[in-house]
Amino acid sequence: MRICLVLPVPSDFEPVFARLRSILQKHSQTLSVSEDTPASYSLAAKPGPATLNGWGGTMKRAALPVAWVQSGKSYVSYHLMGIGDNPRLLDTLSKELEARRQGKTCFNFNAVDETLFRELDQLTGQSIAAFRKAGFIVN
Repeated sequence: MRICLVLPVPSDFEPVFARLRSILQKHSQTLSVSEDTPASYSLAAKPGPATLNGWGGTMKRAALPVAWVQSGKSYVSYHLMGIGDNPRLLDTLSKELEARRQGKTCFNFNAVDETLFRELDQLTGQSIAAFRKAGFIVN
């Protein structure tokens, strides 16, 4: 049995989470909403041929995480799987957005920053398109 504890979004982060969630919601018609709770919003897609090749030709799961936003104790995290190994997209990041990046695919925010959120909105569309074009996901 799996127990899932949903923690409330800290009130300071509600506007941050809501704004980042709205960026992802623009893509909910071409991707599947795999989670939608007060603290997490997640999009997924069917694995494509490149993913299957990476998995040795065996389907390991029916859906592949593509992008998600999650509220934590200290910040709100925004994840984009399509940028992880995509130097073309990573080279376009502003210094300010790059400073928010943690690891390969995650950006952390603790306040609304409309300039960075507009950049992230554009990057999200490019990331999903590149992930699809590379064959990692299919519609």
